[in-house]
Amino acid sequence: MSTPNAEAGMKDWTDKATRERLEKDVAAVKSDIAALTDQITDALNTFANSTGKQARRGYRQARENVDSAMDDMSERGSAMMEAAQDAYGSIEETLEEAITQRPLATVGLALGIGFLIGVAWRR
Repeated sequence: MSTPNAEAGMKDWTDKATRERLEKDVAAVKSDIAALTDQITDALNTFANSTGKQARRGYRQARENVDSAMDDMSERGSAMMEAAQDAYGSIEETLEEAITQRPLATVGLALGIGFLIGVAWRR
């Protein structure tokens, strides 16, 4: 049979050992959580840097594409303008030749077109 003091001493010693073990376990868990937090922070920073680089690369590529498209449109616009100027010059020369070769027919055609425009305007 054991004495009440011995049982209380044994219980205190067991409680003390359990408490120390729990404190060590809690400290280990805190250390693990801190290590995981550092790892997650490092992973997020790496991801953010990678994403930033990809975004800058995408922006640069989009800008280059827009610049290229604008250059193409500018060249096409210039070519169309030159073609229109050539066509205008050709039409002008043709009209001058027609007026020089057939002045009466040209005056008659101008009067006829003027008459048609006047009739259409009245309605």
